[in-house]
Amino acid sequence: MRIISGIYKGRTVKFPKSKLVRPTTDKVKETLFNILNNQIEFDEIKVCDIYAGSGSLGLETLSRGAAQVHFVEQNFNVAKMLEENISSLEAGKNCRIFKMDAVKFSRISDNETYDLILADPPFFKDDIHTVAENLLERKFLNPGGIFIIERSIQTEKKDTEAFGIVPFKKIGDSLIYKFEN
Repeated sequence: MRIISGIYKGRTVKFPKSKLVRPTTDKVKETLFNILNNQIEFDEIKVCDIYAGSGSLGLETLSRGAAQVHFVEQNFNVAKMLEENISSLEAGKNCRIFKMDAVKFSRISDNETYDLILADPPFFKDDIHTVAENLLERKFLNPGGIFIIERSIQTEKKDTEAFGIVPFKKIGDSLIYKFEN
């Protein structure tokens, strides 16, 4: 997978060979960032990429001008690949990795707030419902910020019920939920 736009445009992002990682497809990523480009200015924003995997989404924001990206990834081997991707871009000073599960991260309160939060959990992992509730209740999202969650059309009913909103966009098998502050 490649970075679509910005200073790292065309650079490759490696993915670990793991059943634990489901990379966002190029089509979904491109559509999502086309939408975000019309709603958010990437220059100097602070971003959180939850269920980061390879870091593809967070690194895309960094390429487009984000000042700082925090990645949340609990799997040791996947986090090592993420570290390699950050290192290959020489972007370490702009990145921080939280090696913990997403629910634990969403419960910590060290005054971290974000302009953009991206969550791309494994499609059938339902802890995203708790994560979303925690992030919103604990005000991780800055005023004017956007929180995006990618899910499967197969989990639409329970996701819509848990999130209290309908999907913002359908892209193939993916549904995009959007919270704005």
